[in-house]
Amino acid sequence: MTKPDTSKTPGHNQGNSGGVRALDSKGMAGATALVMLLFILSRGTGLLREMIIGARFGTSADLDAYLAAFRIPDLLFQVVAGGALGSAFIPTFAAAWTENSQQQAWLLFSRVLNLLTLFLVILCGLAMLFAESLVAGAVAPGFSAEQQRLTASLMRWMLASTVVFGASGLIMGALNAVQHFLFPAVAPVLYNCAIIASAWLLVPILGIHGLAIGVAVGAILHLVAQLPALLRQGVRYEFTFQRQDARVWNVARLMGPRVIGLLFVQLNFLVNTSLASGLPDGSLSALSYAWMLMLLPQGIFAQSVATVAFPTFSAQMAVGNRAQLLEMLTSLLRLILFLSIPAAFLLFLLDEPLIEILFQRGRFDVASTQAVAYALRFYALGLVAHAVVEIVVRAFYALHDTATPVVVGVAAVILNILLSLALIGRLSYGGLALANSIATALEMIILLILLGRALQGLPVGELLTSGGRSLLAACLMAGGVIWLGYPQGWAPTRDDPTWIAAIVGVGLGILIYAIASLLLGSPEIRQLWELARRRMQT
Repeated sequence: MTKPDTSKTPGHNQGNSGGVRALDSKGMAGATALVMLLFILSRGTGLLREMIIGARFGTSADLDAYLAAFRIPDLLFQVVAGGALGSAFIPTFAAAWTENSQQQAWLLFSRVLNLLTLFLVILCGLAMLFAESLVAGAVAPGFSAEQQRLTASLMRWMLASTVVFGASGLIMGALNAVQHFLFPAVAPVLYNCAIIASAWLLVPILGIHGLAIGVAVGAILHLVAQLPALLRQGVRYEFTFQRQDARVWNVARLMGPRVIGLLFVQLNFLVNTSLASGLPDGSLSALSYAWMLMLLPQGIFAQSVATVAFPTFSAQMAVGNRAQLLEMLTSLLRLILFLSIPAAFLLFLLDEPLIEILFQRGRFDVASTQAVAYALRFYALGLVAHAVVEIVVRAFYALHDTATPVVVGVAAVILNILLSLALIGRLSYGGLALANSIATALEMIILLILLGRALQGLPVGELLTSGGRSLLAACLMAGGVIWLGYPQGWAPTRDDPTWIAAIVGVGLGILIYAIASLLLGSPEIRQLWELARRRMQT
């Protein structure tokens, strides 16, 4: 790809003067294409990371401990510095910047950064002191004593990286708020590369602790990667803890409901980990691999779009342009449905071939493939809902309404936990995946209804028509893959190598879906073609 013209690249079009500008449809398409490409690279390196980890550890007790060790650090990060802070900080920072008050925007950044780092140092320090008790009492009570000690040891490394990620996450929010997406999207790639290197070089020497070191190094790279862009935007850091700043209080006020929501989400993951710790070794690992595979298309499609859309939504609301926000939201939801529906079908149809070609090597054997596929089928049922929620929640945040998605999200988490408790006895860890899909689907429906009321009406008919057209095309795709697959002998039930089923099946599925969409008159297929053509000409 040719080097883009920096005057037109979303990450460089603001400079140090002027306000944050809402992207128009063409600008949104260009920014989305750039971020989507970087998300593909990020997810690709993340997938490579999991492939190497899988070859080293398979679905083993050591990997279960490594995954469980993330629970408390993730809880602290998400509640204090993750999505809660981003959803509150970006609109406030963008509003200050839009008012041509860059000095006030950077003062807000400094004060929030200082308070955030202080909170994380205190909380992570306490968690380090009581790591063994946290693991035995809440995180993994079903683990053996030796496995619990290993989990606590690994957790301390994760907690140290959480403090670094807090600062890095705030920098990412500031850059996204001024429409700079390039370096924040590159940062996760470097994080993944650090873990890949540790899995390749350190694990043979240090075992599972080598991965923990990779996480710590990756967090530092995640931070350092964004500093050049931050300096280019003219950051003015001040060492101040002034809490009387009205904008700081506005961030705290907006964070409040979201903190509660994310706390419940993390508690749901904690409950799942705790329940899975009492199942046979490898259950938590299988659940984690399946979750990662489901999030692969969700991250490429929904998160890349949401990352670009959120600051633009916020800028549109800052100037009171609800009509344009609604128009852009509708277009993005149609695109997300068009991309996520066939992805869910392909994950369900080609689960074992995809898992085998990606992971089945080293200690990741046939039993591991079957275990992951079992969970993936249940997670695939919720892919569309996860993708839609990613966009809809951002629209609520742009409206400065963090309470509504939180209340709905908390209700969904409670339902998820109840369903998990009800289904785990019948479906083992597959019940945990199914509970997640059911709860997220209900969350999506309720959020769409409430957002429609907030915006004085969503074009429901247009969305249902678009989604129904995509669903029909996906059904034709599934039928074509099954019908054409079995006579040719590449279907996963035959004795032929299943990597053939994965490659041919996915390629054939995409081709059939594209043809079916064209025949059904889907405008999204033409939009994607125009977008790809413009990017190739850039």
